[in-house]
Amino acid sequence: MVEEREVPLDGGNTSDGVVRVGETVRKPWGTATSAVFEFMAAVRAKNVDVPVVLGRDDRGRQITEFVPGCSALHAPPLSLAGLHRVGRIVRAIHDASEGFTPTVDAPWDVVIPAPSEELICHNDLAPWNLIIGDRWVFIDWDGAGPSSRVWDLAYAAQAFTLSDASEVPEVAATRLAALIDGYGADQNLRQQLPGTMVLRARAMYELLHSSHRSGREPWASMFASGHGRHWHTATEYVKRHQQVWSRALLSHAC
Repeated sequence: MVEEREVPLDGGNTSDGVVRVGETVRKPWGTATSAVFEFMAAVRAKNVDVPVVLGRDDRGRQITEFVPGCSALHAPPLSLAGLHRVGRIVRAIHDASEGFTPTVDAPWDVVIPAPSEELICHNDLAPWNLIIGDRWVFIDWDGAGPSSRVWDLAYAAQAFTLSDASEVPEVAATRLAALIDGYGADQNLRQQLPGTMVLRARAMYELLHSSHRSGREPWASMFASGHGRHWHTATEYVKRHQQVWSRALLSHAC
């Protein structure tokens, strides 16, 4: 039997040890993996397209399905229809997560805790984790854990639509509204989002900054390589134009 070749996969910020083997992805098994796998399987059972969980290999690594396509981070900018589709996917994940409680005794590995916890969330629904091809699938579920709809959605909305501080705010707001319309957010959620996006972006910057001071990896290196500057700028942009975001979101409220 010919052993399949391992091909290193990169493109993420925490991709050390991640390889493709045939039509599978292998990565280190973590303390949270048992709970994460159970969560992924539960979401998939609700007809949400997530990578298939395939267990553990003879080297103790986790095995998941390899999803073909390209990262949304490296694809052309998403159209309004594409952003609407992203919002629908995020909503489907959240709805499928309702009521889920893991049966395994494994601690979650949540890097940035949410102010409140109401359901299990992916916690990194961003362009670098969305694979676009015949399917649109979010990958890299290792940071899943307790969070809330508004905290998880705020991060996704900011990452997909408000990351470029040079963009005209009104144009960015149109893109933001498309994603939130796709999610089907009610008025209460729309009212919370502008302020929550500021808090979530600031939390990301503070993680990077504090990690830079303490030497915690991989965030210390990310801060030094430009991620710190990016998130500081993004936070100020999101904060400065909160009224623009509010007008766009509330004008679309049902």
